[in-house]
Amino acid sequence: MTLPQLAGLAMVRQAMPTTLKPWLPAIGTGVMGWFALDGLLRLSHLPIASGLTLAGLGLGALLLRRRQPRGPAPTDVPGWLGRLEQLEAQFLRLAGEPAPAQAELDGQLRKDQLAALRQELERQGLQLALVGTCPPALALQPDLIGALRGPETLQLHWAHPLPAWSADWSWPEVFAACDLLIHHLRTPLSAADLRWLEALPAAQPAWLLVDCPSDDQSREALGAELRSQLGQELSSRLLFWDGLPANLSASLSPLARHLASGGVELRRGRQLRRLEQLHSQWQCDLEQLRRQHFLPLQRRTQWLVAAGVVAAPLPSLDLLVLAVANGLMLREMARLWDCPWTFEQLQAAASELAKAALAQGVVEWSSQLLTGLVKLHGATWLVGGALQALSAAYLTRVVARSMADMLALSAGVSEPDLAEIKRQAPLLVARAAEAEKLDWAGFLDQGRQWLRSQSAADFPAESV
Repeated sequence: MTLPQLAGLAMVRQAMPTTLKPWLPAIGTGVMGWFALDGLLRLSHLPIASGLTLAGLGLGALLLRRRQPRGPAPTDVPGWLGRLEQLEAQFLRLAGEPAPAQAELDGQLRKDQLAALRQELERQGLQLALVGTCPPALALQPDLIGALRGPETLQLHWAHPLPAWSADWSWPEVFAACDLLIHHLRTPLSAADLRWLEALPAAQPAWLLVDCPSDDQSREALGAELRSQLGQELSSRLLFWDGLPANLSASLSPLARHLASGGVELRRGRQLRRLEQLHSQWQCDLEQLRRQHFLPLQRRTQWLVAAGVVAAPLPSLDLLVLAVANGLMLREMARLWDCPWTFEQLQAAASELAKAALAQGVVEWSSQLLTGLVKLHGATWLVGGALQALSAAYLTRVVARSMADMLALSAGVSEPDLAEIKRQAPLLVARAAEAEKLDWAGFLDQGRQWLRSQSAADFPAESV
């Protein structure tokens, strides 16, 4: 297919209503089936029945729909596993270039993590953990298990005391694998107790077993005090206990009923929570790997743009926008972020970001600071358009970073929403410009090296 045909096909696809775009492959297959059936009927000298032709068209669409079955929803267990497998494939595609040995170790670690999680997903029954800065005596463990016994098999972990101080107040990983936590509290609550409660992981079910006097009036006053200190969710999961083993079963009866009726829901919630946690961790690791590959691309592109400006100085900032939207950079970024957008869509998004950067005065700000660099470097006076070239390089740097941020936020989006990108562009560019200002010294060092290379290229040393 020629380039004009490809351009025409792209124009037809862009002009087609959005609701029909998902059906394009089915329509195309159906039309191909119609042509094939039409040819066979002509060769066999049989009459071409319109009904049979329509049947061929429908058959082609039906076959394609069967070849492309709808996958599992991304919010159920098979869906999350599929997303993790997709991330693992992206790791394999990007890893290994800078440090193959380290990439192999990281890949094995991810395989082990996924295998362990698959094994955890198959776990039956419920796992609970009793935690607290001052948990009750371990001798009460049989009484507590007996008080909670129900239709689900229970495994109870009696944790060591939580520390009274922590650098990051991060809950140990072993508790994340539990279906539910029982947090034992002694009154009055300490600052450490409140801090650990605030640091509970999102969506982690927890009930509070509170030591309190046995009289109703004191219990009621303590309950009002705790509800004023805790959130609404934890306030509804208070279990008051007077510290006597004989009364433990009565105190835990609300939790026992919850375990008996909601065991399946608790187990499913833990499965989804663990899958989402691993996916989030892998997504962060993958984004760091992408940025490692992106930084050399960013540096290489900015100096390619600068060299192009020196070779053919741009008469206006409108053309500068075109220089920023470098085709090679956009294609490589689409590969890094596994983005399915067309080149035209990528270029349109980059142009919106470049316009936002120009509107925020990135070029003017950089030009003012770069004037000193050009004056200090005497040889640069011999290089035409050095100031404009360096400004173009810095603009490319900012736009490339904001484009990387946008692609990271748009992961999984099949087509860009240019109106939304235009709305978000000022914020993305402002964040990227602020981040790049922190590395202004590094850019200046690279600029000096580039200027020296340009000077050496224009005035090579004479051989003696």
